[in-house]
Amino acid sequence: MTVTTEAPPFVTTPLSERSSATSRRIRDVWAMTRRNLVHISREPMQLSDVTLQPVLFTVLFVYIFGGGIPIPNGSYKDFVLAGLLALNLVTSTMGTAVGLGTDIHEGMIDRFRALPMWRASVLVGRSFADLTTSCICALIVGVTGLVVGWRPDAGVASIVGGFALVLFFAYSLTWIAMCVGLKSKSPESAASFGFIVLFPLAFVSNAMVPTQHMPIWLRDVADWNPVSAVTAAARHLWGNPNPSAAINAWPMQHPVLAAAAWSTFILAVAAPLAAWTFRRRTTE
Repeated sequence: MTVTTEAPPFVTTPLSERSSATSRRIRDVWAMTRRNLVHISREPMQLSDVTLQPVLFTVLFVYIFGGGIPIPNGSYKDFVLAGLLALNLVTSTMGTAVGLGTDIHEGMIDRFRALPMWRASVLVGRSFADLTTSCICALIVGVTGLVVGWRPDAGVASIVGGFALVLFFAYSLTWIAMCVGLKSKSPESAASFGFIVLFPLAFVSNAMVPTQHMPIWLRDVADWNPVSAVTAAARHLWGNPNPSAAINAWPMQHPVLAAAAWSTFILAVAAPLAAWTFRRRTTE
């Protein structure tokens, strides 16, 4: 006697259930994004690094260093604005590390764990909130630059592309900052990330001055610095003076491609690392 058994049917998740799960995740991300934005609105001084600082830096660098740094075939005002945008956005990511470190230190992350929510929404929502403040910073830098005399020489699409490229780079750095905040023992230790990493990264570049007059060893570091690639790309897209175009280093010859490659690489590495660190930190 032969007994035949039928294989169990292949079970698939209905499309409606998958779309429902996706919509729940979107709602969780929006809730966390809104939570961070509301928190900032209740403490407006948290925005000083993306509101007051860009104005101060633009005025100080243009009127103090503008007459002492010659720029071939252009003015220092047109040269420095891309660097000021990169400088302000790069250094503002320190707030991400401090904010996430504060949430962990004060026990907010433990409260989120008790809620029926997508765990990764804590990080994604934080990144979107910081991207919003970065957009505010970019707008302020652009408006302040126009007031002091900066003038792009390109079409609208190219100008928007320059701003978008710098914002994309800042967004990728946000995920590195989240890794730092998650690993830090306190908000104070997270703040050291800016002074140890971000400020040297921003200043050892072509953001404020051309690299041609730097010592050879430092010039090579600056020319391969991702901040230099992003800044040179913005100048190229805006039609502003870009002395780095005369340098033979590959990132300076292909700044737009180099900037996009750096940002994509950093995001591809830092985002999974931040998610892994968050799981480790919230399951200890």
